[in-house]
Amino acid sequence: MKKLKQLSITLGIVGISIIGNAQSHYPGQHKDKLKIGESIDLKVEAFDMTDVKLKDSRFTENMERESKWIMSLGVQRLLHSFRTTAGVFSAYEGGYDVIDKLDGWESLDCDLRGHTTGHILSGLAMLYATTQDEQYKVKADSLVNGLAEVQDVIGSGYLSAFPENLINRAIRREGVWAPWYTIHKLYSGLLDQYLYCDNHKALEVVKEMGDWAYNKLSQLSDEERTTMLRNEFGGMNDSFYTLYEITGDKNYKWLAEFFYHNMTLDPLKVKEDNLNPKHANTFIPKLIGVVRAYEIGETKEYEEIADFFWNTVVDHHSFCTGSNSDKEHFFKPDNTSKHLTGYTGESCNVYNMLKLTRHLFCLNGDVKYADYYEKALYNHILGQQDPKSGMVHYFLPMLPGSYKVYSTPDSSFWCCVGTGFENHAKYGEAIYYHKNDDLFVNLFIPSELDWNEKGVSVKQETEYPKNGQTTLKIKAAKTVPFTLKLRYPSWAKSAIVKVNGKKRKVSNKPGSYIEINRSWNDGDVVEIEYPMSVEVHATPENANVVSFSYGPIVLAAKMGTEGMEKPAPFSNPNLHNDYYTYDYHIPEGLTNKLNLKGKNIEKLVDKNDDTLEFMIKDSENGQTYEMIPLYDLHRERYIVYWELR
Repeated sequence: MKKLKQLSITLGIVGISIIGNAQSHYPGQHKDKLKIGESIDLKVEAFDMTDVKLKDSRFTENMERESKWIMSLGVQRLLHSFRTTAGVFSAYEGGYDVIDKLDGWESLDCDLRGHTTGHILSGLAMLYATTQDEQYKVKADSLVNGLAEVQDVIGSGYLSAFPENLINRAIRREGVWAPWYTIHKLYSGLLDQYLYCDNHKALEVVKEMGDWAYNKLSQLSDEERTTMLRNEFGGMNDSFYTLYEITGDKNYKWLAEFFYHNMTLDPLKVKEDNLNPKHANTFIPKLIGVVRAYEIGETKEYEEIADFFWNTVVDHHSFCTGSNSDKEHFFKPDNTSKHLTGYTGESCNVYNMLKLTRHLFCLNGDVKYADYYEKALYNHILGQQDPKSGMVHYFLPMLPGSYKVYSTPDSSFWCCVGTGFENHAKYGEAIYYHKNDDLFVNLFIPSELDWNEKGVSVKQETEYPKNGQTTLKIKAAKTVPFTLKLRYPSWAKSAIVKVNGKKRKVSNKPGSYIEINRSWNDGDVVEIEYPMSVEVHATPENANVVSFSYGPIVLAAKMGTEGMEKPAPFSNPNLHNDYYTYDYHIPEGLTNKLNLKGKNIEKLVDKNDDTLEFMIKDSENGQTYEMIPLYDLHRERYIVYWELR
């Protein structure tokens, strides 16, 4: 059979040259580490993560809990499965009664073992970039050194916590659980270690992994390639292209092109919504690859494909929270009210949608991407973590009366635990953007930006979303002219802007940027207020099934803890993947049916003046429901979607 050494020619006929995304690398970043960069005219560029420091807020609280969990997982435990598979010394007598082994998806007999170590390498890189705290770099260096030792013993450049035969099983279409998906996390983590921690050994390890992959995959036939790509492979294409950007080695570009999946992506070229009933988290990274192909100079069609996908997901396949999927799969478009189950909103999907959103925003600067980012960040990612334990949920259930089911410290390690190690380490990455003399403020999060190129720093102080106010304080050694572009959210009804206490006229409409073009001096202060109000959102297919929000913040009714017996709200490690078959034991009589009288439903919701607490009263039975932000509702039942009467 014909081998794939001429894959780039083949793809020129049937597809496009792509990459997917998993590394925390966006247009404009890491210019000093790339031999090959973006070759298009970007509308917006991302700041490096090291340029933004978070100030005290709910975001830093999440990050601190996240870091404690990461630091509690010892290096020897994380390396044990790698060492055992390769025959590298782990501990006396193999460590069977010395190493406290990880469980769940990191068990020694799980096909996905090792994925968590990759995610943790990325999480540590992001924590270090954000805080410059050496403890994160020290731990990451130890992990990289251990992985390098394992790779040396294997000898071929291959590196994983499972044997190479799992890859062979995927090529032969034999039963196996996503080996390339798992290895991709190692590629990503090692690349992040190089990009953010300047760890050159990590780069050498991942280059050897890339060389092994090229030697293996370049010998496959077209049929073998097609068969293998049916198995979930995460963002392998992105990792290979990032490696190509860093090194300039065209073999890595070949590998990125190899992972173009025609069956999934080609229908999108003709604007076909082929999402139902695809596995969502297998699908989304492939579209990040399409948009990245455009970033390196491919045709405009590739951006259009990614944009079509993004609009299709956001407008027709998403819940009010910005999340998507039911039991991990897309469903029919505009069919939300029929999928209010206990298995909606996989967290990995949101993680990847936010990555795709950032790339598309850099390409065109459209405020709709920033609006979506805010919605999904606050309503899903911020509330993924349990504030008491630091554990995270897999699904964000929309089933009335359900609750968030959390992982355990060392007995779960689901994919959403892995992406969770990254989610809560990188809150600073999408607050600010820049382009030439323009500074974009997209999110309202306490933080400080160092815009080194201009010699300017901007400190943002806010209690958002308690209210719609934020203040920007300018620091500059000398007068600096630039245009401050403030996101005017689509949910806002009006805007109040003051510069040094003087009110400025706002002629923009919501869903745009308010521009302040002036020469800025040290001590200048900008105050912004977007008055917030309660809004009602009907599902696309049923006007009587609605959710409530305060501005962009989704509200959930507190429904108590009746019937929640231990280990609830935590996963039961003695049951196989119980999050996927979870029985919420919803009490009889708990209902989301709501009787309201009045044309303006939003006016029937009362807000506590000092807190984000709201009350709504059933006009028939007189029952009053307390609603709070969904991100703050933990360890009890809730209702997000109501059936109005």
